[in-house]
Amino acid sequence: MKNIQRVPGALLGAILLVLSGSALADWQLNLTEGVTEISREVYDMHMMVLWICVVIGVLVFGAMFYSILKHRKSQGAVPATFHESMVAEVGWTVVPFVILIVMALPAAKALIKMEDSSNSDITIKVTGHQWKWEYEYVDSGVHFFSSLDTASREAGVKNSGVDVNSVENYLLDVDNRIIVPVGKKIRFLLTSNDVIHAWWVPAFAIKKDAIPGYINEMWTNIDEEGVYRGQCAELCGKDHGYMPIVVEAVSEERYNEWVGEQIAAAEAEANSADKKWAMDDLMARGESVYATACAACHQANGQGIPGVFPGLVDSPIALGDVKAHIDIVLNGKAGTAMQAFGAQLSDVDAAAIVTYERNAWGNDTGDVVQPSEIKELR
Repeated sequence: MKNIQRVPGALLGAILLVLSGSALADWQLNLTEGVTEISREVYDMHMMVLWICVVIGVLVFGAMFYSILKHRKSQGAVPATFHESMVAEVGWTVVPFVILIVMALPAAKALIKMEDSSNSDITIKVTGHQWKWEYEYVDSGVHFFSSLDTASREAGVKNSGVDVNSVENYLLDVDNRIIVPVGKKIRFLLTSNDVIHAWWVPAFAIKKDAIPGYINEMWTNIDEEGVYRGQCAELCGKDHGYMPIVVEAVSEERYNEWVGEQIAAAEAEANSADKKWAMDDLMARGESVYATACAACHQANGQGIPGVFPGLVDSPIALGDVKAHIDIVLNGKAGTAMQAFGAQLSDVDAAAIVTYERNAWGNDTGDVVQPSEIKELR
């Protein structure tokens, strides 16, 4: 320890930098240039302002150091006797003014462009929930929820035994991606169902708050196919870090195929609500949906979080009246953190969750809730 203390600070820093080279390999000390016209304009403005600041810093500190070295008392320097200088006054007023104008003009132009969402090709309504995103493609009717992927959620549980470093894109992957075409102007309408969220994808250089009772809007036009990740950028509750955003930009042909697949899947889902489901099928589906919709609060083992979220093991809800159980799943409970899942779950998913909760973790009621029962109680 004494030997380390004798090493000069700058040298020690350099040594640590070299030793940790592998850890720093993925670091980036600048903005990402992005994959949209707006993101490139933002990047260019950032670089312009950065170099202006560098030049100003070099000139100002250079003048300071030159004055300190060349006009010190030991060199026989004699202080000037003038009191003021009109040239200096005009100079340090006009020059900063010109610099501000140079920076303000392209910034204002970019801001105006960022706010112009007219003439869009696709409109997507984005609704924030604790802690997931809801997407509705206004033009095609495609609608789904996007939640943190199961691998990340399981790895994030304390004492789960799963190493988070083994999970690819930990906390940055979802179960349902947004699919959009490249080369199309996409308009986003943002709102929230509960608290303030913020939808942010760095590669697009767009971020906007999702506020309950308000509709904000923004747009993007992606140039390159690929997968782009973002997060909720507003502290929205205990699982704020579990609200990632994944956008996959594809060709227009692939996008149209995806829309057709989603519409067909929605029709099949609606038709499946009218058939009679076996308990094993409901339990399997219920376990999957529970992991996405319920485990964040009630935990994967159904034990809940004491004092915060009630457990479901041997609970009056899971063992009591079935209709009361369905009601609280669909409509929530006022005055508590239990939100209404009626709009988030299909009839099949709601039936599967209730069936699963009444027969998992040793509850073993034997109750099987059919989707048709959910449909009647909505």
